[in-house]
Amino acid sequence: MAESISVTMITRDASRYLAESLDALRRFDEVIVLDNGSTDNTIALAQTFSNVKVFKSPFIGFGPLKNLAASYAKNEWILSVDSDEIFSKKLVDEIFALSLDQGRIYAIVRDNYYNGKLMRCCGWENDSVDRLYNRGPVYFNDNQVHESLVFPEGITRETLRYRFRHYTYESAEELIAKMQYYSTLWAADHIGKKSASPAKAVVRSLFAFVKFYFFKKGLMNGYEGLLISVTNANSVFYKYIKLYEMNREKGQK
Repeated sequence: MAESISVTMITRDASRYLAESLDALRRFDEVIVLDNGSTDNTIALAQTFSNVKVFKSPFIGFGPLKNLAASYAKNEWILSVDSDEIFSKKLVDEIFALSLDQGRIYAIVRDNYYNGKLMRCCGWENDSVDRLYNRGPVYFNDNQVHESLVFPEGITRETLRYRFRHYTYESAEELIAKMQYYSTLWAADHIGKKSASPAKAVVRSLFAFVKFYFFKKGLMNGYEGLLISVTNANSVFYKYIKLYEMNREKGQK
């Protein structure tokens, strides 16, 4: 049934893993790449694959971008893949063997890597993500970041057996830069919808550190576990501080 599936991928300066990611998807007859402002050779790389169609859009938020990419697809079934994710042959075979059911969405577990090391802590382990869906009843919400699928009552989730590799960050610099970017997008999503204060930022960030470093086993995963735990705590702090400032600018509490 995979001949009824279109793959969608959002890209921006994604050349590091793009060729490997697209190569793993050659069996799908259509891959929609929606680029939002690459300045490296991302587009040129994508165009070397015969099953890839490249479109461009300014950044409008990850949720809206994924819906826009799906709108360009010829098939109703959409497999959403990120440009730093590598599907195994076994996973692709499993997808091709599915009898697609419109009453289901299909989730896949991803193995998250930091600088080439598989991480088994801080919520990065057993990370199940909804990726295969029918675009008729199912779509992404409008979140700028941390987007998720919206589906009507009665649709169930099936988790596939095989996993894929997700190469998240190569360095602390990349991790911190993404934290800053995503915390700003999160705050923009919640202006006027959620209260924030400096005290809430401090309390929530301290709780986040304890949660990820101790309860989610960052302590047992070397300096990477510490780095991820500290960055997660900082992310929470900056999300609420940025939201506090944005709410003040809009006259909200």
